[in-house]
Amino acid sequence: MNPPSSANETRLQRWRLVLGEPAQDACGALLTGEDLSIDRALTALYDADGPGGLRGGSGASSPRVARWLDDIRRYFPASVVQVMQKDAFERLDLKSMLFQPEMLQAVQPDVHLVATLMSLRGIIPAKTRDTARLVVRKVVDALMKKLEEPMRSAVTGALNRAERNRRPRHAEIDWGRTIRANLRHWQEEHQSIIPETLVGYGRKARRTQREVILCIDQSGSMASSVVYSSIFGAVMASLPAVKTHLVVFDTAVVDLTEQLDDPVEVLFGVQLGGGTDINRAVGYCQGLVREPRNTILVLISDLYEGGVEKNLLQRASELVQSGVQFIALLALSDEGAPSYDRQLAAKLAALGVPSFACTPDQFPALMAAAIKREDIALWAAGQNIVTARAEG
Repeated sequence: MNPPSSANETRLQRWRLVLGEPAQDACGALLTGEDLSIDRALTALYDADGPGGLRGGSGASSPRVARWLDDIRRYFPASVVQVMQKDAFERLDLKSMLFQPEMLQAVQPDVHLVATLMSLRGIIPAKTRDTARLVVRKVVDALMKKLEEPMRSAVTGALNRAERNRRPRHAEIDWGRTIRANLRHWQEEHQSIIPETLVGYGRKARRTQREVILCIDQSGSMASSVVYSSIFGAVMASLPAVKTHLVVFDTAVVDLTEQLDDPVEVLFGVQLGGGTDINRAVGYCQGLVREPRNTILVLISDLYEGGVEKNLLQRASELVQSGVQFIALLALSDEGAPSYDRQLAAKLAALGVPSFACTPDQFPALMAAAIKREDIALWAAGQNIVTARAEG
């Protein structure tokens, strides 16, 4: 019999890592060096009750967990580390260990960790609070770096196109678009373009051009959506031509608009969990509307209503009929298809409120489409996003 090939050995070793210690005899692959260390890290999490597992009293197991967190960051890419950390928090109930500054410093910061800290913020001890805030700040800064420019460019461009001025003053001329619009008027003898049509950015309005209201469900299942919404809200709030409101709700409604200059403060002002009264939240947002046709209301919720559904639908109808662009985002996250109330989503769709999930990468384009008053359902279809269908 020929000895197994190197490729076959590698394949067997990978299967052994996936299946764990019980598959040792079947795979016949002896793990050594780094592979053995990876196996121990996987076993500690997914066979937590066995020897070397992570489960146990928080005092005795904290150093072991800290070492384990260091190990997985050494052996796995960041995306895998995030999944393993999330599994550890859920499977092994390690949340209590996050009360220790040393533990927080060892954890890979990500959106899921921020969501966990948000849910625990009321009971985090004073000695850990500053460290928790630094972890949240690190995640927020990373997301801002990634998402700010796409959001700013999309919204600013949409506003410019929406307010295009065909009779601009000299200071208002968009020279790039003006030149492109007049290329056919090139004068060879003057080596110049004689523009017949001037294209302007639009006069600076004395009033807000667009008003955006983000109304965010802060139930536990919406944690990632809250994080991303806070980031995007902060970016839009920094644009002079957009007036942005940020409203979060469970059974009560809290307006966090005044804190939008600092997303970290917004996140620490959110209390995840509790019931859900969408009707009350939409009613509050309805009271914020000053110019309906200049207003975009984005409800970010899985639509599991604990309030009065009939009143919610009445409010939605009134908002749409008045000219408000009302959009229901079932999730604003990268976590895949969300669970949501399909019947309520269908009823909202029948009233002209498109309902669908959206990733953070898609959100800037969504807001640009809304600012230009495009058909949002058609925009979603063009992005291969599945929207809720109206009943009947």
